[in-house]
Amino acid sequence: MDQSTFIRFDDALPLDAAPRIDLYGLVHKGLRAFMFDTLARMGRCDANDPQDLADTLSATRQLLAVLHGHLHHENDFVHAALEARRPGASRPTAEDHEGHEQAIAALEAAVDELGSIDAARRPRAAYRLYLRLARFVAENLEHMEVEETHLTALLRDAFDDTELAAIHERLVASIPPEELATVHRWIFVGITHDERVGMLSAMREHAPAPVFEGSVARCRDLLAPRDWAKLARALDLPAVAGLVEIW
Repeated sequence: MDQSTFIRFDDALPLDAAPRIDLYGLVHKGLRAFMFDTLARMGRCDANDPQDLADTLSATRQLLAVLHGHLHHENDFVHAALEARRPGASRPTAEDHEGHEQAIAALEAAVDELGSIDAARRPRAAYRLYLRLARFVAENLEHMEVEETHLTALLRDAFDDTELAAIHERLVASIPPEELATVHRWIFVGITHDERVGMLSAMREHAPAPVFEGSVARCRDLLAPRDWAKLARALDLPAVAGLVEIW
């Protein structure tokens, strides 16, 4: 990474700036966690263990489906809104999305091929898929950084926080429940304690009670005991079995 990249980080993310609505930060943390976990699973998969292979390919298909949905949500809501205010501003990221869509289709085909290939060639095919997935993850990491720095700056220049929040609400409302549950699962894993508190506090205030309760249960199942204990204390949740002292 050259110095110009660090300069871009510093310019786009000044330490003393007033907080603004961020359309990308939380969901991208979740997607990164999902990509890293799936890539690691692919790297250690025993291709000649039918259950291990089936589970790994299922996780990979789910990741690709979520990423495919994510890029379309961004196109339909974020890019469309920005183009209405700043024509042409989203073109570079939209072009990246076109390439990602093609890459996702190719990876899905490779996943299907690995699931049906003969045993003698399966380990080599699994390693080849692992390398292709690694390259795809790397390209997505660079793409997400551009969205979280350059594109976020454009959005904040074009919209106030009320407008950005409305874009986010429309986008989230469009996501099918099963897809949203998967995304939330990885967001909860990938974000900080303060971000979890903020996200769940907003759910408690605005979402139906079953949505909040389901998210709390998901966090309880996913988080390490100490992280869950901190979260329960911060949200003033009822004591639960296994709650540990942390102070």
